[in-house]
Amino acid sequence: MSTPALDPYTANAENSQLTPLEKISGAVYLSSPSSINSPLPGLHQVVNAAKVGMLTTRSAQGSLHARAMTPCKPFTDTQVTLVFLANNVSHKFEEIENDAHVNVSFLNTESTAWASFSGKAKVSRDKELIKKHWSSYVSAYFGDLKDGTHKGDETDPRISVIEVIPDEIRYWMPTKGAIGRAIEAGLGAMTGKASAPGEIRTITKAEV
Repeated sequence: MSTPALDPYTANAENSQLTPLEKISGAVYLSSPSSINSPLPGLHQVVNAAKVGMLTTRSAQGSLHARAMTPCKPFTDTQVTLVFLANNVSHKFEEIENDAHVNVSFLNTESTAWASFSGKAKVSRDKELIKKHWSSYVSAYFGDLKDGTHKGDETDPRISVIEVIPDEIRYWMPTKGAIGRAIEAGLGAMTGKASAPGEIRTITKAEV
């Protein structure tokens, strides 16, 4: 359990005032009564901007392995389950079978926004789900083996769905630009006051 007095950065950055929908898909922020409404990005915007996540699984020997994965776009404003199409002969499927607990993390290097999904992975060969999320871009990762079966299309038996159903999601997003973050960090270094140039938001299992 964290101690706010000893971790002032997290204490200052934590925002628990938003509704689940606002945390997931964004909201409208009114900074003052006379200001113009401006969008307050949510989890979807952070993930979409990062584009690629790192899926971490655990081997039977206890080693943690991570690899880059591109999630399929969410189909609803409230979707928090991550969906991946992947080759079911790769090691990650063996590791998910051994331990379904996984983590998927995202980082937008331009804005420094990040997101961390902790949950369980579910594997399926649901043809409708594959068809729903299929794109020609995915076929490049499989290739056509020219055997009439492994054609690298949506009917290829190597293609499976990995759904990551989160137990908890935490993400951070900047509330200031790069210059503002640098200034606040500099002021913090001079004054000894912890800076908080962004917000940490948590989507709990009850809100998923």
